[in-house]
Amino acid sequence: MSVVAARPYQIAGVSIARHRVSGLVYILVAALIAVTWGTVEPGSESRFDLNASGVSMTLPPLVLPSATVIWGLAGICAFLGAIQLTRGFGARRGLVLASVILIVVVTFLVWAASGRSMNLVGVIQATVVKATPLTFAAMSGVLCERAGVVNIAIEGMLLTGAFVSAVVGSAFGPWIGILGAALAGGLLAWVLAVLAIRYKVDQIIAGTIINIFAAGMTAFLSARVLTEVPSLNAPQRVSAIAIPVLNDIPIIGPIVFTNNIFVYGMFFLVCALHVGLFKTRWGLRVRAVGEHPKAADTMGIDVLRTRYLNVIMGGMVAGVGGAFLVIGATGRFDRDMTAGRGFIGLAAMIFGAWTPIGSFLASLVFGFADSLQARLSVLNVPVPSEILLMVPYIVTIFVVAGLVGRSRAPAADGRPYEKE
Repeated sequence: MSVVAARPYQIAGVSIARHRVSGLVYILVAALIAVTWGTVEPGSESRFDLNASGVSMTLPPLVLPSATVIWGLAGICAFLGAIQLTRGFGARRGLVLASVILIVVVTFLVWAASGRSMNLVGVIQATVVKATPLTFAAMSGVLCERAGVVNIAIEGMLLTGAFVSAVVGSAFGPWIGILGAALAGGLLAWVLAVLAIRYKVDQIIAGTIINIFAAGMTAFLSARVLTEVPSLNAPQRVSAIAIPVLNDIPIIGPIVFTNNIFVYGMFFLVCALHVGLFKTRWGLRVRAVGEHPKAADTMGIDVLRTRYLNVIMGGMVAGVGGAFLVIGATGRFDRDMTAGRGFIGLAAMIFGAWTPIGSFLASLVFGFADSLQARLSVLNVPVPSEILLMVPYIVTIFVVAGLVGRSRAPAADGRPYEKE
């Protein structure tokens, strides 16, 4: 009988230690759900309104027994943790992680609405709006990193795009403001590309420098220009456009077909980038440059040109995301108004495995966490306001920590290429 040498246990590339830790975390999450949210009053119900104002077709409210749903979902979470702890889910571990996050979201909503009424369509609408700048940031990261360039400077590009859109939009109108924001983001991206591709500066350092420059420049100009000339910080906001007939579809209509041009553009960008990356020759070349630039070069692909173009396109996308914060949302520029959304967008990109659709879905998770602040304050949920402000960043930390060692970036991501 042959003897097989012992070796560290692996499940689809994940060590047994990480495999067990994940299972313990899922069980701990189930316990926290039961202890913190399972204490609702017996017999209480959570009422969710499924209609938006102005919609002709209406649905009856969704009424759920609060305690039953919370304890049932906590049991499912514990069951998933037990399976992960004993034998694991292999390649489906990402789907399981997403399921656990969904369980946490649903149980929290049921707890928050216990004995109250919550407009579920309004929650989802707010989630989509909050996810819009994060999605633009994530798509910027996908464009850059699929070509092999790490773009830490998305935060600075968002902030610069927001500032330029406020000034240019106030002077020449919202559409010119959006164009100006895209060009500003593209200009910063060109600087990043020159530093990272031509001069081979460490890409993390180059991106950090651009972020510091953008934060300082916009703060200085905001104090010296926008404060003294308020008319340059009053751009016209773009209004929502309701698509006839489609906007009357229950639930889906108000969420998808009653939005401003930025949200429609976000949906189009996600679909176009997915098709472009995985269904076209351009996407094949970009992915080849990001995975194995030397092989791509031998096949006649201009690696450096591809990287330049993708980084600049990524910067323009981030600039438009910054314009959304001003022209699509608040109607004015405020100092440091991006509040880390560029970094959260990068986390969404990692969570989404460097794919457009996955990054968009991850952005919805972070957008939901961001939208909780206003929603819970309206419902008078007994959670301190300081905790509510931390929710998006706490979720970001937990998600990224849970994906360490699991998500695989493009093989040549962050590595300079020298043409031989």
